Amino acid sequence: MPSSHPVAVIGGGPAGLMAAEVLAAAGHAVTVFDAKPSVGRKFLLAGKGGLNLTHSEPFEPFVGRFGARAAQIEPLLRGFDADALRTWAAELGVQTFVGTSGRVFPTDLKAAPLLRAWLHRLRSAGVKFAMRHRWTGWAAEAGSGALRFETPEGERLVTPEATLLALGGASWPQLGSDGAWAPWLAERGVDMAPLQPANCGFDVGATAAHAGSPGWSERFATDFAGQPVKPVALATEGFASRPGEFVITATGIEGSLVYAASSALRDHIARDGQATLHLDLLPQLASERVLAEVKHPRGSRSLSSHLKSRLHLSPLKMGLLHELLTREQMLDAATLAAALKRLPLTLQAARPMAEAISTAGGVRFEALTDGLMIKALPGVFVAGEMLDWEAPTGGYLLTASMASGRAAALGVLDRLAA
Repeated sequence: MPSSHPVAVIGGGPAGLMAAEVLAAAGHAVTVFDAKPSVGRKFLLAGKGGLNLTHSEPFEPFVGRFGARAAQIEPLLRGFDADALRTWAAELGVQTFVGTSGRVFPTDLKAAPLLRAWLHRLRSAGVKFAMRHRWTGWAAEAGSGALRFETPEGERLVTPEATLLALGGASWPQLGSDGAWAPWLAERGVDMAPLQPANCGFDVGATAAHAGSPGWSERFATDFAGQPVKPVALATEGFASRPGEFVITATGIEGSLVYAASSALRDHIARDGQATLHLDLLPQLASERVLAEVKHPRGSRSLSSHLKSRLHLSPLKMGLLHELLTREQMLDAATLAAALKRLPLTLQAARPMAEAISTAGGVRFEALTDGLMIKALPGVFVAGEMLDWEAPTGGYLLTASMASGRAAALGVLDRLAA
């Protein structure tokens, strides 16, 4: 027989834990169910290189980072913004600081102390945790609201008064976010946007040095995979030129600057079968200066030596030129100078969703009430990356996930009080 739980939160990531905190603080019995042996696994992974909690930029540009879904994310962030997140962390005994990029980090840069303090507070508030409980949808009986879980002891059915889903997207499935929930919701009439990779890398198309098939030439990949391209600026249709850096991979490119443009690049590939971006390899120099230096007499020096001497061009940037330009283009001063400021690179595919930092798509906001309850499934609420939104890295993802967890929990409270 199904066991009863007043409120079931499914998913032990930041959105689910924030929802559990709000519900428990209001006096409700809450159980957090998670498929893994412990909660917060993706949260801990995000903290490996220094936990980026949020971003310090003003509210309006912060909201603008959510693109087409900014209007839906804004009310969530008004309830829990970057300042509120920093205050929340301080209440857990974790102080934060603003880095040179405007990103906000814990003073010790670590995720584990924050997660430990958070779990201690949740347990002290009465939140229970049911680990190794993999949600598999609802019981087969028509109209049944019983949740099905696979556990080490066999199948378990749970019938809560309200259910809050915070299962993440479909990136990093080894940590629990595998997107398995999408068809179960679609079967029950929930309007869904297809899950897609976001903040992801891309594979390159054919290059001048490797015209026969997509991908870098073997020599370029061997020499430069894993190396950062910097300083550089990147631009593409729908994404204004922005300085930064990215990394060469064995099959293409990835890194912060690519992630920032990933939404536009992914959409162009879906529309046209490929996307072209343009690289400014010398963003610190004006085009006129670059042309003058390229045209400067080089005497007996090789072109590589000349460009290194006059423009301090690195071997990697020189390799990109040889990879993407023909010999004739390299030997024409005007063409070469133009390429140094606007080098075209064609991409043919986003990397698989399992490799992405996050995902786009999910439950459309149009399928939800203002309290993030699914209209087709009364009593079932959604938070975090299950929602149809995306944002660049920089703390935006984590802030909005936690804000949505809080908003969904408030929606649960309103329903239970009705």
